[in-house]
Amino acid sequence: MDIRKDIQWRVSLSFLLMVLVGIIVIVKAFCIQQFEGTYWQSMGDSLHQKFKPVIAERGSIYSEDGNILSTSVPIFDIYVDFAAEGLTEKDGKRFKDNVDSLSISMAELFADKSAAAYKKEMQLAYKNKDRYYPLKKKISFSEYIAIRNFPLVRQGKNKSGFIVDVKDKRINPYVLLANRTVGISRANAAKVGIEQSYDSFLRGKNGERLMRYVAGTYLPVEGWEVEPENGKDVITTLDTYIQDVAESALMKMMVGNNSLHGTAIVMETATGKIKAIANLGQVKNPDGTVKKDINGNSIYTEDLNYGVGKATEPGSVFKLATLIALMEDKYVDKNTIVDCEGGAKYFYGLRIKDSHLGAHELTVKEAFLRSSNVAFAKLADQYYHTQPSKFTAHLKRFRLDTMTGIDLVATSGRPLIKKPTNKRSWYNTTIPYMAHGYEELVTPLHMLTFYNAVANNGKLMKPYLVNAVREFGLDIKTFSPTVLVDKICSDEVLVQVRECLGAVVDSVHGTGHRVMFDSAYKIAGKTGTAVTALDNRGYNKGNKIYQASFIGYFPADNPKYTMAVVIQNSSESKKIYGADVSGTVFKEISDKVYAKFLSNKKYTAPVVTDTMPYTYYGLKNEINTVLGTMKIPFADSAMGGYWRNMYVKNNTATLQQPVDSSKGRNIIPAVVGMGLKDAVYMAENKGLKVTVTGRGRVISQSLPAGATFKKGQAITLFLN
Repeated sequence: MDIRKDIQWRVSLSFLLMVLVGIIVIVKAFCIQQFEGTYWQSMGDSLHQKFKPVIAERGSIYSEDGNILSTSVPIFDIYVDFAAEGLTEKDGKRFKDNVDSLSISMAELFADKSAAAYKKEMQLAYKNKDRYYPLKKKISFSEYIAIRNFPLVRQGKNKSGFIVDVKDKRINPYVLLANRTVGISRANAAKVGIEQSYDSFLRGKNGERLMRYVAGTYLPVEGWEVEPENGKDVITTLDTYIQDVAESALMKMMVGNNSLHGTAIVMETATGKIKAIANLGQVKNPDGTVKKDINGNSIYTEDLNYGVGKATEPGSVFKLATLIALMEDKYVDKNTIVDCEGGAKYFYGLRIKDSHLGAHELTVKEAFLRSSNVAFAKLADQYYHTQPSKFTAHLKRFRLDTMTGIDLVATSGRPLIKKPTNKRSWYNTTIPYMAHGYEELVTPLHMLTFYNAVANNGKLMKPYLVNAVREFGLDIKTFSPTVLVDKICSDEVLVQVRECLGAVVDSVHGTGHRVMFDSAYKIAGKTGTAVTALDNRGYNKGNKIYQASFIGYFPADNPKYTMAVVIQNSSESKKIYGADVSGTVFKEISDKVYAKFLSNKKYTAPVVTDTMPYTYYGLKNEINTVLGTMKIPFADSAMGGYWRNMYVKNNTATLQQPVDSSKGRNIIPAVVGMGLKDAVYMAENKGLKVTVTGRGRVISQSLPAGATFKKGQAITLFLN
């Protein structure tokens, strides 16, 4: 009996517990539905859906003359929802009916895999019901348009399951043109140039899109998207013609003289606008050696902004600052006599000498146009040795100790002007060395801004690169010329120093005369040849190299443009002096700028006999068309074939059959000498993957002609 009661008691207790648990479950369910439902639903949604950013279209960067320097173009990622209702209904009939023709179309368009491979790939994804399958990424707009008309895809998103994700790719249409100044916009790395300085305007404001997690992947939710606000456009002060001329002239000298790096900056005298800024440096191989083209010449690119970001000892171009200081303090005038002591003198145990020995008594003007180091070291030491702060105060007034204020970030371009109060760096020799361009660090832009003030009647302008920020064709922010110093010196001094600068070119003994005197317009400026240490190994013989400079303005009687050309030569450079190297570049740029924008005379090219042979390698039909249009007689000695070597001399052309090193399907073709279009056609027709560096004709190819290769192997074409 006791056992029975014990069992009944246990059963009853278990029943009551079950009832109690049931009541608790019902009450909790009621509470969740009525009071906590919204909270738990939002938590569930947060685990299965989220907002992803929709990147705003970045604004474009334009030159002052209306050309695009940097812009964004759309690229497209194509995904497929293989579990879409339109593909799965009727046992997948729509997919099965179209997969063959779709695969063939994809293979023909991209030529990266066979139609069978595309079919196998899509059938597997369909079998696995992949919801966001990446079929093709980073395709161009033309490829996207083609895909829209492919079988299955043209039936629409709901039936085909195709999903398009649009992104932006940043391109510089002119490639090398002002590349470092315009800058680079990179998603996961620091931006540079204008792209960095004006990023807040260019980048716009991102939108967002609701994505729901379904079957292992995120899918966009229709109707839940906040549109992005696209970036604004930036209108620069650059002129594409002047920029192209500057880069071409600089490149020619750099290649011909095997220089290390160089810069050419053109400024509008009255405003401080930068019209061009070219920067070129040698391209290095991974092992640190210099990359060469097929002719053994160094290859150059815009690797750093040397004009803005690299401070160096300026050399003799700094003598203008010393000259103005001495004249402004009324210690000398242009006719003051100074004894150059044969072109060499010891200052406190250190020898300073002129590049050409022998000079004795000269006027200050003659010492300047001959660029006598001794004369300026001697005068500066004579008048400022006991009052050095008076000399450095002038340099401060010229703003040579201050950042230029240009709208580019260049932390390495900070100037260094020594202070007499710093006893650790100030020596007895400091004043004589500073006077002729050593023991101070300034960028080419600092010196250009200073010279521009002389050309601009003493008014020192802030250099700037951007005219306006524009949205929907309307300027929302504009930038105007800014005066930093109203007058760097008196008018009396200004007249004398401008006469001295003109004499550097006009005088027979001027350091710039031989290179620049025969102009249709007047040029005024100063040469500079600074000794620098090779790889920081000191100034000993064999380790030193030379920095060549020419800074000046034109036309000298009514200056419109001021220009600085600074080139760092190498130990292999044949030319080292400022006039021969930088002066030559200055003259080529100024001639073309003057002819384009300032000259009232129509240029007529002199009729001369064509004695220089011209060669070209290209398609026969196109060569025939060009020769026919130009009315140049020619003789074709070849029989058949599509390609010809062309030789033109004395206005007569000869066409010959090229030595064909590309008859075999897997033989690398010879494309050196071709234009880019023909070279790419020939290489890609063989099955090579082509990348290109530079502009112009092909001067070198990374894979040797005549060698064998595998389909899809990469080849780089170097143009110059």
